[in-house]
Amino acid sequence: MNTLYREDVTNELKGKNFLSLKDFSKEEIHTLLDLAIYLKKRYKQGLINHPLKGKTLAMIFEKASTRTRVSFEVGMYQLGGSALFLSKNDIQLSRGESISDTANVLSSYVDGIMIRTFDQGTIDALATHASIPVINGLTDLYHPCQVLADLLTIKERKGTLNGMNIAYIGDGNNMAHSLMIGCAKVGANITVASPNGYEPLNSITEFAQTIAKQENSSVEITNSPLHAAMEADVIYTDVWASMGQEEEQIERELAFRPFQVNENIMNEAKKDAIFMHCLPAHRGEEVSTDVIDGEQSVIFQQSENRLHAQKALLTAIMGELE
Repeated sequence: MNTLYREDVTNELKGKNFLSLKDFSKEEIHTLLDLAIYLKKRYKQGLINHPLKGKTLAMIFEKASTRTRVSFEVGMYQLGGSALFLSKNDIQLSRGESISDTANVLSSYVDGIMIRTFDQGTIDALATHASIPVINGLTDLYHPCQVLADLLTIKERKGTLNGMNIAYIGDGNNMAHSLMIGCAKVGANITVASPNGYEPLNSITEFAQTIAKQENSSVEITNSPLHAAMEADVIYTDVWASMGQEEEQIERELAFRPFQVNENIMNEAKKDAIFMHCLPAHRGEEVSTDVIDGEQSVIFQQSENRLHAQKALLTAIMGELE
């Protein structure tokens, strides 16, 4: 079909769950990224791929979403399939039905499940009992779909991932966790700068550092945003208070104020550094308006790439390559 990606590796991904980037090899991640580039190119050329013809994705949302819902729903449509939106009030999980029963029932109706929820344990249990692929649309611990789009964006902008220097400045949250793992897997260096007490989980940091050693890259944790930004190819940030942490907003604003990505931070990075944000953004808080709306910002290319990266993922784990 094409030479942009390893079809043998892609075929090996069929039926596989996407719960975390921990479970995917460097080769598999690059295969997904190359497939995303291929599908994006065909889409821009007006060429149609329907590898998911007749397939249905159940989308369970216990957390609100813009990019996740729209990109998966549109992606399924463009690939020839359909998506079924299920809010927490639409299914019996909210009334006490077990995860195992839900997994078994949905497995008999649809071809894949994407869930956006709070507890990683919910997704792990769903995958254990389902006989169809389960995709992590976001949990409090990981956000792997976003990182696929992020790596795709960096690869498009910089031409490579290996040896890139990524600075993540902000909360050691699900984004930081998945970025550390993703960067380590593809040989990129990442430095995470968080206020004291808001660093990523030690267990995930240690896992990412172990992987990074194997790929001759590095994962570093610091409390200095200026140190993280020094000679960076990419400056990345996220909101200071994630969904469910609204009661901590004032406390977090005080702790994170010195970690705002602004002109001073960007000046520490390489001249051709790009700025990234997974969105939604709070201009004037975690990032200044001049940076997020400036020439170095690639946030909308990054956001668009959610569609293309997820189409590649859906094709690899649920589809038939044409």
